[in-house]
Amino acid sequence: MFAVRQGQAAIALVCVVLGIMLAVQFRTTQDIRSTVPFQRIEDLSQRLSQTEKERDALLKEVHTLRQTSGSANGLESELIKLGAGVVALQGPGVVVTIDDSKRPSKPGDNPNLYLIHDDDILKVINELRAAGAEAISINEQRLIATSEIRCAGPTLSVNNTRYSPPYDIRAIGDPQTLENSLKMRGGVVETLQFWGIQVTIKTAEDVFIPSYKGTFRFELAKPVKEVGK
Repeated sequence: MFAVRQGQAAIALVCVVLGIMLAVQFRTTQDIRSTVPFQRIEDLSQRLSQTEKERDALLKEVHTLRQTSGSANGLESELIKLGAGVVALQGPGVVVTIDDSKRPSKPGDNPNLYLIHDDDILKVINELRAAGAEAISINEQRLIATSEIRCAGPTLSVNNTRYSPPYDIRAIGDPQTLENSLKMRGGVVETLQFWGIQVTIKTAEDVFIPSYKGTFRFELAKPVKEVGK
């Protein structure tokens, strides 16, 4: 009888110890989960899972759009036309007029500093493009990827057409952003005006950009069909 009671006491003691160990382990687990690093890891895991789901949904949407060949091809064709400049465009933007300086050159100065050159026009064009201009023209000549702007004596050649100053540059884009990009301190316009070059910038709600009237010549470049189309 004494042996039975002793055995029951031992079992009870083991149960108590086991219960204490389980309680300590549970509390430790809860403490770990409540720490900031663990919470951050758990949060990042949830965000990653959500991002992967959104990515898969977007990929599925792109695949669906590509499958609708009729409308997709029409949209792609329209975008190609816009990018190639074969259609006229209109929208908000700026009109920039640049003319040679009327200021007499000082003794010892290079008289060319008081005249507009192709690199001056290119700097203006680059600023407009960097500011988000969607379409640009110079004196009714639409600028495209293959357009050239170069000096031809006292004139400027744009798309193999010669023009004399003043030069009328039109750009479609956010009017305020385009204007600010040209008027920033130390920028191209301030430099030109230092030499007396006349520059006027006007914002407009309806700027007209003509279509490209030249011809396209591709002797070496060939179109590549994208995989999956």
